[in-house]
Amino acid sequence: MTGSERVVGDRIALRAVSVSDEPFLVSVYASTRAAELAQVPWSAEQKDAFVRMQFAAQQQHYATEYPEAAHDIVWLDGAIPVGRLYLMRGEEAFHILDITILPQYRSRGIGSCLLRSLQEEAGKRGRPITIYVESFNPSLQLFRQLGFEHVAEKGFHLLLQWRLSANAASVR
Repeated sequence: MTGSERVVGDRIALRAVSVSDEPFLVSVYASTRAAELAQVPWSAEQKDAFVRMQFAAQQQHYATEYPEAAHDIVWLDGAIPVGRLYLMRGEEAFHILDITILPQYRSRGIGSCLLRSLQEEAGKRGRPITIYVESFNPSLQLFRQLGFEHVAEKGFHLLLQWRLSANAASVR
């Protein structure tokens, strides 16, 4: 870590993405496509080329649609990069473009910590949080546990939204 990180929990911090992070970010993206690619009869080189092409397309999409979004690396214990968080802090809402934790670091509370931190920040600003999640994504359960509600569908993507409830606001 460089000292420019933002602490979001006892063991979790965020640092803005830099150009040198691309190999790590490609590996994070590849982890989201691993199950799908395990089913195709392509060579390792073909799979790698596909992942890199799709990663580049995703990055271009985010840059075009959300040019002001923050792109951060998620760090564990200040020394281990474990994922990514791409977030647009808009005037009307926070929109999570992507939150991915590498498979070997999942189910350790890292995602929960990040999401609770965002909920606290968004709640203080009076803004909801939205995210599109695939209907078959196992993280759907986590979002529901943290109070995100299904508000719309786009193909197999569900738009989830979290709002600070009046009851929760009075507790703060």
